[in-house]
Amino acid sequence: MIDFAKIRAIDFHTHAEEACGCHADDGYDELQSTMAKYFGAPWSHPPTIDVTAAHYREKNIAAVIFPVDSERETGYRRYDNYEVADACAKNSDILIPFASIDPAKGRLGAREARDLVQNHGIKGFKFHPTMQGFYPNDRMAYPLYEAIAEAGVPALFHTGQTGVGSGMRGGNGMRLKYSNPMFMDDLAVDFPDMPIILAHPSFPWQEEALSVAQHKPNVYIDLSGWSPKYFPKILVQYANTILKKKMLFGSDWPMIAPEKWLDAFDKAEFRDEVRPLILKDNAMRLLGIES
Repeated sequence: MIDFAKIRAIDFHTHAEEACGCHADDGYDELQSTMAKYFGAPWSHPPTIDVTAAHYREKNIAAVIFPVDSERETGYRRYDNYEVADACAKNSDILIPFASIDPAKGRLGAREARDLVQNHGIKGFKFHPTMQGFYPNDRMAYPLYEAIAEAGVPALFHTGQTGVGSGMRGGNGMRLKYSNPMFMDDLAVDFPDMPIILAHPSFPWQEEALSVAQHKPNVYIDLSGWSPKYFPKILVQYANTILKKKMLFGSDWPMIAPEKWLDAFDKAEFRDEVRPLILKDNAMRLLGIES
């Protein structure tokens, strides 16, 4: 189990990638290498869950980690949630496992979600509307949301532009329209007790994200995917004031290393009393962890 009293931070946004390079037949390796170039990531192949755990253990940072089930939309074989749960269980001193289920799986996906939470230690769920090809407020997704809400765990949604497919022909089929954070306002109304996290500075819809997070008590923002030195001024302003208990540290590992994000965060214009909230305290409260 994670000793939350001793870790320095909780990274709320890290990706679990397949453990082997088995994707030459479907284009996944090309997608990953192009995205790594976009972010300036130093690796030649994405790190495994064990490698991720070792890195975070060395840095004394706990990590929320998840796959993305986008096989219906992209054709890329998904990283099975049960495999991810097993790998995280072996690294339970540092990793907090989230799962990912395509909401188009309907009741079957809802059954999987319930089983993952009840029997396999899953602590939340990740959605990527652009990769999964759906509007987050599509009623098709509601059976899955109902299962997540019943379980009392968070749902984390990619918002804004994405590095996935950036620069590739046709954006590799990725449609940015699905990831406008305003769609999450409907979810916050219809599932008022389900914690909802808007991932990333939501370019070009930053003010929409701040509006939804301010208006709806169950909506949070993770600050992953951008270096803090590039954060919009209004995002820092809200993080320092009315949304200081709604902001979460996230890196977007393996595209951005946590230590690189934290170094930029140290130099950014965040108030001293707000920093511990962003780095750990808000995440602990959201995850239901007592300090």
